[in-house]
This record gives sequence, C-alpha cells and structure tokens, in this order.
Amino acid sequence: MWWRFFKAVRRGEHRLSPMTWLTAIGVVLYTISPVDVIPELFFGPVGFIDDLGLWGVFVMLATREKNAWEVARRDRATVVDA
Repeated sequence: MWWRFFKAVRRGEHRLSPMTWLTAIGVVLYTISPVDVIPELFFGPVGFIDDLGLWGVFVMLATREKNAWEVARRDRATVVDA
C-alpha cells in the first residue's frame, strides 16, 4: 500500500503537509551533514542513534499521512448496486 501512496503523492492526488516535507528535508540534510549531536567518528555505531531517532520521527509523520490518505480514499469510494 505504500507504493500506491507514493504514487498518489507524486501524481498530486494527496498533498503532504508542509511539516512532513520540512521534516523529510531536515532528516535527509541532517543525515548527510558532517555535524552531528552524537558523531559517528568518535562513538562508532552509537553515533547513529540520533540519525535513527530523526528517521523514526519522519516515518511516524509519513505513516500519519498515509493513514489520512487511506481514510480519504475509502470515503471517496462509491458502491454501485447491480
């Protein structure tokens, strides 16, 4: 169902909230940026905890958006009696 959701967003059938877009951009920039709250260079794998936490927030927002899309899609569905 995620693939259909991504296609609906790409086609403009569902608009993501600005907060979800800002979070997605922020998470990607923070992940690739060399500046971290917990740097991987000094703490090794433990340094990925802050990155994973931010990705968790993004996944939570994306799931909320997907659930809203599914509810709207279900409400738009029409039943035709034969």
